[in-house]
Amino acid sequence: MGSLLRNQKARNALLQAVFVGALGSLVIAGALIAQQNMAAQGITSGFDFLFKPTGWEVTFSLLPAKPTDPYWWYFLIGIINTLFLGAFGLVTATIVGTVVGLARTSSNDLARLLGRSYVDVFRNIPLILQVFFWNALITHLPPPREAHEAWGFALTSRGLYVPILNVHGLAFAGAMVALLAAIVLPIWLGRTARLGSPPEQRRPLQLAAAILALACAVLILFLGRLPDTALMNVPALRGLNLQGGLRVPPEFTALVVAIAIYGGSYIAEIVRGGFKAVGRGQVEAAKSLGLTPWQVFSRVRLPLALRAMLPILANQYVWLMKATTLGIAVGFADFFMIVALTINHSGQTLEAIGILMAGFLIINLSLAALFNRINKAIALKGNQLRG
Repeated sequence: MGSLLRNQKARNALLQAVFVGALGSLVIAGALIAQQNMAAQGITSGFDFLFKPTGWEVTFSLLPAKPTDPYWWYFLIGIINTLFLGAFGLVTATIVGTVVGLARTSSNDLARLLGRSYVDVFRNIPLILQVFFWNALITHLPPPREAHEAWGFALTSRGLYVPILNVHGLAFAGAMVALLAAIVLPIWLGRTARLGSPPEQRRPLQLAAAILALACAVLILFLGRLPDTALMNVPALRGLNLQGGLRVPPEFTALVVAIAIYGGSYIAEIVRGGFKAVGRGQVEAAKSLGLTPWQVFSRVRLPLALRAMLPILANQYVWLMKATTLGIAVGFADFFMIVALTINHSGQTLEAIGILMAGFLIINLSLAALFNRINKAIALKGNQLRG
């Protein structure tokens, strides 16, 4: 025994075993105490409640929902709502951040001043205050009879009404997949090493793939059109309310706007830092070769800036995805709100919180893994930014 304790590796292994054992004991003790407390209050543990009917309705759902649906279906609705909100928030925040970031790197003094003012103002106002502000602003818009209308869109205090296609849900989803393929396929064909031809000779193939995917999207929409209906379902005033089209709830709109403006202020700084990281020597070398300003930007500055921005951008996206939980503050039926309502109605606190933690862990780890894969694919060996 003495010889083992004098061995450095043995001591390290023993200390690690003691630490893991103590940590495991604390977890087991906490679980036993929680089980005793729940038993004393007449609360049963387990996940059987997932298959019981909820008895309450959700205010927003992309899937069909009724009070007789089980809890697991409502959890799925909450996850899809969170992903839907996160997708819109990340896209709009990226657009806003890119525009402001480019303004901050512009040679125009006024553009730089406006970009800096935007970042200084909106980055220092808490996100939850911005959510409350935009929600209050939208809910104080005119009623449906006095709605602001333009190009088939109607903005009211009950939400934003937008025209939609009269097609089946599966057809719409299939068309969206085809549209995504029209974007992804040309990019993949231009970068893959499986084709023997050089990238500059693949333009006709990329164009054909995009046209084919777009044609598939149109065909899917045509085949999925609802019978005896117009192609577009445009909202129109009937009585005291608008009928037809798709209603975007005020809560969703307020959250998307707040995430876009707040997240865009941080993404703008990431974009600015990415372009500042590009070496001046590389830009000057591109100009000396006779490249136009657009060619210098698209072929030199932007690719190198993206490689510098992507790791930090991935962290910002993960943070913004977690910020969607603020939807509970304005009544949006996201994953967090579904879990909170489940706790109030079923009393299964630990199980519901565990599902919430596991759900966000899977979402954020998947998002981080996706960006790590992209970052690894576009990374250059060595120092890629030194001029």
